[in-house]
Amino acid sequence: MTASPVHPEDASSPPSGPAAPEQGVVIPGPGPRLPKYYGVKRRLLELTAAMTPGSPVPPERELAQLYGTSRTTVRQALAELVVEGRLLRMQGKGTFVAKPKVAQVLELASYTEGMRAHGLHPETRILEIGYVTADEQLAVLLGIRPGGRALRIHRLRLADGEPMSIDTSHLPARRFPGLRKELERHASLYEALAAAYGVQLAEAEETIETVLADPHDAGLLAVDVSLPLLLLSRHAFDVTGSPVEWAQSWYRGDRYKFVTRLRRPGTGRSSAPPPAAPPPGASPQGSE
Repeated sequence: MTASPVHPEDASSPPSGPAAPEQGVVIPGPGPRLPKYYGVKRRLLELTAAMTPGSPVPPERELAQLYGTSRTTVRQALAELVVEGRLLRMQGKGTFVAKPKVAQVLELASYTEGMRAHGLHPETRILEIGYVTADEQLAVLLGIRPGGRALRIHRLRLADGEPMSIDTSHLPARRFPGLRKELERHASLYEALAAAYGVQLAEAEETIETVLADPHDAGLLAVDVSLPLLLLSRHAFDVTGSPVEWAQSWYRGDRYKFVTRLRRPGTGRSSAPPPAAPPPGASPQGSE
């Protein structure tokens, strides 16, 4: 049998069927499917970006008609924006565009002074104040003996009348006799410590973690149960290195973000210009 001659063009032609990818070329596959509510969420962000803080968001029924979807899908998108702090839900009133988050600089400074510096009216409500018996862990934190007395101060923080955080501070009672009365004469705890006892806070160790608002805290902060909160635990010391305060603060995750400046070890003080001043509503502060 005589073999059929191969045409020169046939010898260089690629085989039929899908071409093999070139070496090193990645062929992208289909991306993950986005939930339906996510598209509604992005459109809501575009809608609210043009609205001023405090403006009411259209009701769910109207939004469902506008975006051609169900009220359940709209409700899920709204709920996520509330958790992120972009929208504010008020029971019995509706949903509104939220104010920008307070950008708090992580430093040991005054809450009261920080709020005033940014044009906000600070207010502190003492929810409970009294003496407690220090267990072993609290005694170590305060530098006192187990079973000794500690002063516990439980406070609600507000800015322009809006609840922002809940603080619980513990201080060694013997070191600060009469502190309860001093707090009636001074606007802040740190001011009272400096004026009445000559104690200046110099440094603190602080940790930050997330927790969910329980029914009690949600009621105080006027937020939904299970809203994410930022829990700051702070161990503060005076200029001699003696412990002064052990405090925990629960900040609204929808109203706060924290700002800090980082530096590589061993590089010394940065020569870069200082960071720009935080936007209106920022509040550099400690637990005081």
